[in-house]
Amino acid sequence: MNDQQRPDRDYREVNFDGLVGPTHNYAGLALGNVASMSHGGLVANPREAALQGLAKMKALMDADYLQGVLPPQQRPDLGALRALGFTGSDERVLARAAGDAPQILRAVCSASSMWTANAATVTPSPDAPDGRVHFTPANLQSSFHRFLEPATTGRVLAAIFRDEARFAHHPALPATPAFSDEGAANHTRLAGGHGDAGVHLFVYGREAFGWGSETLPAPKRFPARQTLEASQAVARQHGLAESQTVFAQQHPEAIDAGVFHNDVIAVGNGPVLLYHEMAFLDEAGTLEALRERMRTPLIPVRIPLEAVSLEDAVSSYLFNSQLLSNPDGSMTLVVPGECQENASVWRTVQDHLLAGANPIGEVVVKDVKQSMRNGGGPACLRLRVVLGAEERGALAGRVLLDDALHGELTAWVERHYRDRLAPEDLADPALARETLVALDELSGILEIGSVYPFQLG
Repeated sequence: MNDQQRPDRDYREVNFDGLVGPTHNYAGLALGNVASMSHGGLVANPREAALQGLAKMKALMDADYLQGVLPPQQRPDLGALRALGFTGSDERVLARAAGDAPQILRAVCSASSMWTANAATVTPSPDAPDGRVHFTPANLQSSFHRFLEPATTGRVLAAIFRDEARFAHHPALPATPAFSDEGAANHTRLAGGHGDAGVHLFVYGREAFGWGSETLPAPKRFPARQTLEASQAVARQHGLAESQTVFAQQHPEAIDAGVFHNDVIAVGNGPVLLYHEMAFLDEAGTLEALRERMRTPLIPVRIPLEAVSLEDAVSSYLFNSQLLSNPDGSMTLVVPGECQENASVWRTVQDHLLAGANPIGEVVVKDVKQSMRNGGGPACLRLRVVLGAEERGALAGRVLLDDALHGELTAWVERHYRDRLAPEDLADPALARETLVALDELSGILEIGSVYPFQLG
């Protein structure tokens, strides 16, 4: 697409954060997610979790970054329980699931949709041949509790990005192991600026149709979630050419250390790629391919293993941080509080990032402990969508955060959320009823219409 076809040059990135849902709990459901597994069974605080997320959104909004909001999903998913053979009233279904299959009950109560980096893969209009913004909801088939999300995610995205002249929505890929897709958590767009033509880095853990070859090393401890075939299919859906894409394999040793998504070991923004030495199986080849395709010089910021171990990278979530562009060309890195608590990581932030030859000029620390204990840092909590001014003006609903919306959402959380939720509380029928009341009110606040199964009949 040339600039005459794309007159709108006011492109900005909008971070759409997921609101933490009322059933936020620690169930330890995510195999390969060390934080999730280690905190399974603890008592959670849904109210604190949601307020921490809103506080991060508000802080970024106050710093003049565009901030959007995505609603949580309907949980517990009683429809999923009924599909699995649990029958009777809602109370009976919950009681039987709690007694016969407590892990399934935990799965259908998961608030994992808060991590909207997994909601979809997005291609902005400057890169798409038809000049529209393209969305593909992730099928998240690698885990049952996340597999329940794509249908509602697709409805939510279609309700917000409603204008068919500007937005294109694709179906989630077939929910099979061969096309296992984890969304934007394994996708990074690199460009000179948000409105410039970009190069899309897709990171995969395995090849579905070439696995087992001696030339394709595999993780030994934890499963590789994203497939090459899924990444290629999403690129085709969005009309991306070979010259616009790079497909890189995740390092198996990183996966075994708990790097279940690429955004736990690398983050990119503009021309900057901040990554750990162990992020990619073929580090040199990945960088070379990016340099060949990018129209502006790549700025790689490499953190060596000797500075930050894989264990420290995973426990601190240094790379699961938000890297944000500022008007003066500098960048701000928003990191979780755990980075400040880890001596080697915090020293690396000072010596390699702030004192290094790169655009990162500021590091902001945010407390998202409730999310971190379930394995999601600042970057997990947001879906990045680059939009021009006209595209932002075409958004439906009331989803761009301002002071009034922040105040209403804060009051909504304080009205509806519990401050304590243990695994045994998930069988409480009152929790299910409370959640439906809360979500019905929320869809009205956000003005997105009927997106939940209980609203659709």
